Amino acid sequence: MSTAAVRPSLLLVHGSWHRSTCWAALQDALASDGWQSHALDLPSVGPQSDPTAGMHDDAEEIAARLRKIDGPVVVIAHSYGGIPATQAITDATNVVHLVYLAAYVPAEGESLNTIHGFPTPSEEDLSGTAPVVFDDPRTSLYGDLPDDRAEHLVRQLLEQSVRAFQQQVTHAAWRNVPSTYVLCEGDQALLPALQEQMSARASHVERIGTGHSPFLSAPAELAALLGDIASTEACDRARR
Repeated sequence: MSTAAVRPSLLLVHGSWHRSTCWAALQDALASDGWQSHALDLPSVGPQSDPTAGMHDDAEEIAARLRKIDGPVVVIAHSYGGIPATQAITDATNVVHLVYLAAYVPAEGESLNTIHGFPTPSEEDLSGTAPVVFDDPRTSLYGDLPDDRAEHLVRQLLEQSVRAFQQQVTHAAWRNVPSTYVLCEGDQALLPALQEQMSARASHVERIGTGHSPFLSAPAELAALLGDIASTEACDRARR
């Protein structure tokens, strides 16, 4: 069986305070390399978001999109997106690989808040939204982008429901789905030391010398890396 016959498509899951438009440059680079990609908007983020939507709603949105995609899929989850992706794809029969891109890799019972050592509230906040938590989001999120581009992106950031950060994972897909952690070595948002810890849960680790958002600062380099990961998975499945 040829690699082309089993080539998967890619589903891109954004992180906190972003929308699917953040993937545009990467999607163009992937398309140039012959890869089909899909991107979705998580319901917990943005001006049209439901302020009561949480991580589980985001996970259901991922699962729903996967049900609409024919053929094998590699899911690429960035930052917070790793949490609902971990929850969503445990029972998704068409997901062949999960890529954590500078992302959280939770175990059962963990949330974004608990990973950072914050206590679990006695009750979920059902209505609150959270602005960007970084004192300097330009440096934290876009430190390797030119000033004008970074400042434009900071102005586009959106609020996200507090509930998304509180809800805990009940299923951990990395236990039974092959996975790769892409560690961003210059990350100033999700620090490399924490990424190192979480990457131990993945099947394989790759490294890229960028800040937190390589899909913006190095889309061609990231597209090539993701293509290599997806091609390897396709070849492995063809041999099985």
